[in-house]
Amino acid sequence: MIVGGSTARPESIGDLLGPELMGKLDRVDVLSRKVFAGKLPGERRSKRRGQSVEFDDFRSYVPGDDLRHVDWNLFARLDKLYVKLFREEEDLSLVVLLDRSASMDAGQPNKLVFASRLAMALGYVGLVNNNRVSLAAFGADESGPALHQLTPTRGRTGVSRLAAFLLGGFTRGEHAGSGARTQRLRPTGGGGAGLLQAATSALVRTNLGKGVLVVLSDFLGEDDLARTLNNVGGGRSGFDSYCLQIVAPTELEPDKEADLVGDLRLTDVESGRAAEVTISAPLIRNYKKRFGAFTEDLNKQCAARDIAHSLIRTDADIDDLLLNSLRRRGLLG
Repeated sequence: MIVGGSTARPESIGDLLGPELMGKLDRVDVLSRKVFAGKLPGERRSKRRGQSVEFDDFRSYVPGDDLRHVDWNLFARLDKLYVKLFREEEDLSLVVLLDRSASMDAGQPNKLVFASRLAMALGYVGLVNNNRVSLAAFGADESGPALHQLTPTRGRTGVSRLAAFLLGGFTRGEHAGSGARTQRLRPTGGGGAGLLQAATSALVRTNLGKGVLVVLSDFLGEDDLARTLNNVGGGRSGFDSYCLQIVAPTELEPDKEADLVGDLRLTDVESGRAAEVTISAPLIRNYKKRFGAFTEDLNKQCAARDIAHSLIRTDADIDDLLLNSLRRRGLLG
């Protein structure tokens, strides 16, 4: 694929998330396949029954139950002991990790622009439902590999902070200006190799509570995908995790890329290594086979760690993706 391209960079919140889509997203919420106890009182109905002020149901008394929860009025009428059950509210944390490495700034439509719009939409859904939302982005800046993390926020007032964070990432060195903190990363490999592993490792060490973690990445350039996914899922992270693999159409069908013909010198944007190749039909077939195997392996490794994996093309309609595809996947509802 050819890096760069003519995709316009977003310059305003409207470029990331227009008012029409905002209105549609007001009707959905972030879901979790697991039950989490949050740090703060939230506005989310929990699957757990607890001791909040909202009545939920009755059940028969069993020895050992707290007598303070017995409904004595019901006992007077039925001559049988019943215990009141209450609906406990829980606070859900939503963390979105955005890959801003060199390989993401490629494709038509551009992967980084598409992923940033998706990150903004997910963050918006979390905020309008009063969830605790944190955004993080990783890549290389003038000082080297880094993880930029926006401190957790909640409520509609945080929408502008999320937009400023994402828009700042398109201007070199501007993440910090949007109220983010920065951690320097030490990738395990050369170039961009191991950058996602270093970012996920740093992220799970921060005190973000428990909830839903969404990773937006192409997952390219990882020397040890297993270790990266161990950071994201498998119980270590404490999150209900989703890996959304962002791909450009020409990554799936490079033979439709007009510039990829004949004898070419190609440079890996992550490692800087170059290779001279002759583009031919057998080479394209071999590439497609290897890319398909890579995606299949990613899917299997995610499934083994109870991580939901989805391959998402950048030419997908983002409204349909959010309101239909991701709802079917259980991320939104």
